[in-house]
Amino acid sequence: MSNYTAIKSLIYSYLVYALSIDTLNNELISIETKKFPLYKGRDNSRVLYISGVALRLGKSHNQTNLEIASGIVSHLSAQRGDVFRVEIVPPGWIYLELTHQFLATWLQSLVVTNAVSGGEMETSKITKQNLSRLFTIQYAHARCCSLLLLAHREGLIKLTEPMPNLVSIEQIPWLNDEQKLRLSHPAEGRLIAELVEVIDNLECPDLSGAVNWEKVALNLSQAFEAFWSQCRIWGKVKISFPELSQARLGLVIATQSVLRCLLVDKLGAVAPVEL
Repeated sequence: MSNYTAIKSLIYSYLVYALSIDTLNNELISIETKKFPLYKGRDNSRVLYISGVALRLGKSHNQTNLEIASGIVSHLSAQRGDVFRVEIVPPGWIYLELTHQFLATWLQSLVVTNAVSGGEMETSKITKQNLSRLFTIQYAHARCCSLLLLAHREGLIKLTEPMPNLVSIEQIPWLNDEQKLRLSHPAEGRLIAELVEVIDNLECPDLSGAVNWEKVALNLSQAFEAFWSQCRIWGKVKISFPELSQARLGLVIATQSVLRCLLVDKLGAVAPVEL
């Protein structure tokens, strides 16, 4: 339904590749159909995934969980060190933490992507009881649009036109001179974490059941409101730290694009540019 890249899907593909040489075919089929544990961590200060693939394979291999995990981590560290830092946590969990450089590339892909497709929509029913929640989501989308149009008029960012496809036409300065994300505030971390979660659901849904798209969209809109109330863009920040203002606006672009995808493609609702 969208043109985004799900981080969860990427990690699955890296794990499958790492195991493809010496893993039995029936186990690879299980891995490729995503039937082994892979969880996203809840620490909003970093984007962390936790894999239990070594624990699963340990049941059928003549190796300990830690030995299997060590082989996987060695390969991933050598081949994909630019994407994540990998460590082993007993009894065999594999922790994969996304690097700041990769997150910057991933965030940039969101601000240059028009996510809404022209295909068949998979919509959730909106009842009268849920109209207030829908308004909250639509309000967040409209707020994003107003902020971006103001920033575009003031020359802080450059956007394509016409609305509502507010796509950036320039590189956002996500990283500072130390190649770390400028977005270090807890509210920024929470919003990034929600964006990662939404796109994982869009492109790599959990096989255990259907996604509650209204709840997903509401969580994202609430994370945006917390970000907007705590992280300033104009005033002193714009004057003294213009790159931080632009990075925060990049996060607004990404949020607007994903909210629009959820509203139109998943909830079958209007994505207003103003209210």
